[in-house]
Amino acid sequence: MRWMVTGAGGALGTDLVARLGAPGTPPADTLTALTRADLDVTDPDAVHGAVRAWLAAPGEGPAVVVNAAAYTAVDLAETDPGAGAQAWAVNAEAPGLLAAACAAGGATLVHVSTDYVLGPLPGGERRPLEPGDPTAPVGVYARSKLAGEERVRAALPGAHHIVRTAWLYGATGPNFVRTVARLSRERDTLDVVDDQHGSPTWTADLADGLLALARSSAPAGTRHAAGGGATTWWGLARAVFEELGADLGRVRPCDTASFPRPAPRPAWSVLSDVSWRAAGVAALPPWREALHRAVTHHPELLLG
Repeated sequence: MRWMVTGAGGALGTDLVARLGAPGTPPADTLTALTRADLDVTDPDAVHGAVRAWLAAPGEGPAVVVNAAAYTAVDLAETDPGAGAQAWAVNAEAPGLLAAACAAGGATLVHVSTDYVLGPLPGGERRPLEPGDPTAPVGVYARSKLAGEERVRAALPGAHHIVRTAWLYGATGPNFVRTVARLSRERDTLDVVDDQHGSPTWTADLADGLLALARSSAPAGTRHAAGGGATTWWGLARAVFEELGADLGRVRPCDTASFPRPAPRPAWSVLSDVSWRAAGVAALPPWREALHRAVTHHPELLLG
């Protein structure tokens, strides 16, 4: 297969590139990894030129673009008009450009989206969310991500995989796990939100899943993939403390109202893996097991 990874310098992109270059990768596979410095995904000419050049290079087999580029500074996007415009360009317009370039060249696009696009279930029901559940994005980031999904579907209807995920953390870059580990050394106690529910997702596991989906015979569509099970931010913080061997009593639960943020967070974003498994792809491992593996293989996560 021929692979292109955009956003290759981010946490998820780094894991995708590592997986595609790891021992055991089919020797005929070829990889083009593009960081933000290599490709401005918001530049139409650059995107189309990069995809054309990639497809024209030596190589055989199906061609797959995995778009891991995203603007994720959700609070800044709400408070700074320039940041909001950048979020829209990267999250909404760029996926459409990539999809159009893939359509012109006969490639498949795997596009990563987010739980933020989904809305609350009717009547306050709480069950794992399916791809067909209502979308109701609130905030600049959430609206931009849903717009990106819509543009991918419109430009590349028969050759896309849109994958919504949630609560990502990786070995590189800032994330909740790293922040909690740092604060454990700086503060006697931590107050952490306990009324937002989701599924923490280790980027290495998601990278494996995205590549397996792209290699499968699954039809185009939208699917959910996140760490198995569910918790709250408070529960995840306690798990980090547990990995540190720290006193769990130092992590105190609070509600969202105690920590107002510019961008609203979903209160319930537990994602169902039914659509994922129906595509013939193994479900991502349980989130707690994944966290232990993450800090075992990358102890620097616990250094903050």
